[in-house]
Amino acid sequence: MREVFAGIGCRPLCPAEEIVALLRRAETLAGCRATRLGIPDFRTGAPGPREAAGRLGLPIQPIPRAALEAEQPRCPTRSGASLRATGLASVAEAAALALVGPGGRLVLPRIASANATCALATGPA
Repeated sequence: MREVFAGIGCRPLCPAEEIVALLRRAETLAGCRATRLGIPDFRTGAPGPREAAGRLGLPIQPIPRAALEAEQPRCPTRSGASLRATGLASVAEAAALALVGPGGRLVLPRIASANATCALATGPA
């Protein structure tokens, strides 16, 4: 089975519990398990994503802003709130697609909770 990568977008103070619950919901909806988390590099100082990755036993990878920007055209979801807050219309989808690399596709477009977003992507067949 191909690897599944989770892209996470979140507010700076989003708690780990919320990220874990959202990722588990995404996995249930998609019928697969994530093997790695990607977060925007501007959230590497936020405690929630790192703590969530630790609880989930998953490696976490910061995604540079340039890579997130490059993936914007492939992201089906556009969020005005995200655009105002980060300058990016899609964070979670872009992070998931950037982790997979060229030829990747979304398994699950962005889903959201109160303070976080999550999308799942996988590589080419």
